[in-house]
Amino acid sequence: MGASAVVFAYHDVGVRCLSVLLAAGIRPALVVTHRDDPRETIWFESVERLARENDLAVATPADPREVESRVRESAPDFLFSFYYRHMLPPAMLALARRGAFNMHGSLLPRYRGRVPVNWAVLRGETETGATLHEMVEKPDAGRIVDQMAVPILPDDTAHDVFRKVTVASELVLHRSLPGLVAGTAKLAAQDLSAGSYFGGRKPEDGRIDWSQPARRIHDLVRAVAPPYPGAFTEIAGERLHIFRTRVIDQRSPAGAPHLEARDGHVLAHCGGGGTLLILDGQYRGTSLQAAQLGTRDVPLGESA
Repeated sequence: MGASAVVFAYHDVGVRCLSVLLAAGIRPALVVTHRDDPRETIWFESVERLARENDLAVATPADPREVESRVRESAPDFLFSFYYRHMLPPAMLALARRGAFNMHGSLLPRYRGRVPVNWAVLRGETETGATLHEMVEKPDAGRIVDQMAVPILPDDTAHDVFRKVTVASELVLHRSLPGLVAGTAKLAAQDLSAGSYFGGRKPEDGRIDWSQPARRIHDLVRAVAPPYPGAFTEIAGERLHIFRTRVIDQRSPAGAPHLEARDGHVLAHCGGGGTLLILDGQYRGTSLQAAQLGTRDVPLGESA
């Protein structure tokens, strides 16, 4: 395809979308990515590695404005942002002669903003997706090029859903790219009043509020399950991490939340009603076992 580009990218979506460009014969003049943070669990693929394997110029600035002069010198037809973690300033967007486009991990205008997959799982959605849209000054607010939905199953974790969104991102870019290059793509304005905007999340946001019903707690566990920091609570002053749950009863009445050991399993009876089976957790440095609870019920009094 006859087009030039500069790409800002990170994470698995960045790798797959950069791969789509390369497969289409578009070799970016510059790939801008992030240095991996040693404090972060790096469970995803490397954009920098893919770019260097393909002999592309790579930059890893702390602030994208540091490469503005290089982008200007490249005079690209397109700017692309694929899960790059910083907003690109309007002056940078204006350097793309034929448009600047971002791949977002939701069905815009819903879940604009940060960590959209985690928010969709947390809020019990049954689908989300990937959206290719025009970048403007306001985050995730530009005209939509194309989008694709993926299902969120009842026990899917955010990681499960992110893998689906990564595939959807690749497919959306693959089918949209010819129209963008040819100038025939039809862009549709977003109705932002029909959507929503969400901010980032912190590890402390994984604290479980046991006054909630079982389904809502299950959604929190799924939304922050590893490789994300995980859901947690405290028992007798010691942290209990809960990594996987299943809702086994939504009809039991509200009551005092507590853990129960039953037939070798650990059950969590939730204050807002319903019961969870805890499939995976960690307590006192080892995998959570029913035997650790003994024969007594363990009260759960922590709340967010």
